[in-house]
Amino acid sequence: MLQLRGGSLLDKADRCAFLLPFQRRRQSTHSATLQFTGLTFMDAASRSIVSTLALFFGVIAAAIGADPSASPSPATERSAEYIIGPGDVLQVFVWRNPDLSVSVPVRPDGRISTPLVEDMVAVGKRPSQLARDIENVLSDFVRSPQVNVIVSEPASTFSQVKIIGQVARPHAMAFREGLTVLDAVLAAGGLGPFAAGNRAKIVRMENNKQREIKVRLDDLMSRGDMRQNHALRPGDVLVVPESRF
Repeated sequence: MLQLRGGSLLDKADRCAFLLPFQRRRQSTHSATLQFTGLTFMDAASRSIVSTLALFFGVIAAAIGADPSASPSPATERSAEYIIGPGDVLQVFVWRNPDLSVSVPVRPDGRISTPLVEDMVAVGKRPSQLARDIENVLSDFVRSPQVNVIVSEPASTFSQVKIIGQVARPHAMAFREGLTVLDAVLAAGGLGPFAAGNRAKIVRMENNKQREIKVRLDDLMSRGDMRQNHALRPGDVLVVPESRF
């Protein structure tokens, strides 16, 4: 309902008849403006669609053109999962069973013994894998056992990283997550006076095969080339050769 200034009311049909001349006048007066606005809207929409399609096909082209054999940058490298070795000290925790939770060393024969679990092979296994094996044995005595295995003292050669050659202090250091070439060189006291840093290499065993990774230590230490700061893995050997005269 529309109330006029004089106080009378108009129903819906009267209101339409009353406003019709004004609507026709506004339509005739601003037809060009409305047409221009519509074209502008369509142009903006077209530009948006074209931009979206260009971005879509650009992403596809980049994915197709990517080199799958390209080696990952040091920042994206991941260390191998820890492998238990002789001499490691393991914390075996059995949930809700404190009498079965113990701290045990890995014997030279590669086995451990815990309550209700005797002579379990530990060497060569991941901590999570060993925990599942212990659960399988405990399931004969405990209902739904839940076991966690933590390497509290890594001491085996499997968990060490060795730095040899022309460094101030050649030595073996315990592996830790996130260990890099720079960490190892600094722990060894830096490069020696006769080191050929740019001919250094990482010797790594993968699938029972030896792999060598070249490392330009001079560029890393002197120029800050962090591309050479490779992530190390348990068992790696960083070799720094002597310079040739």
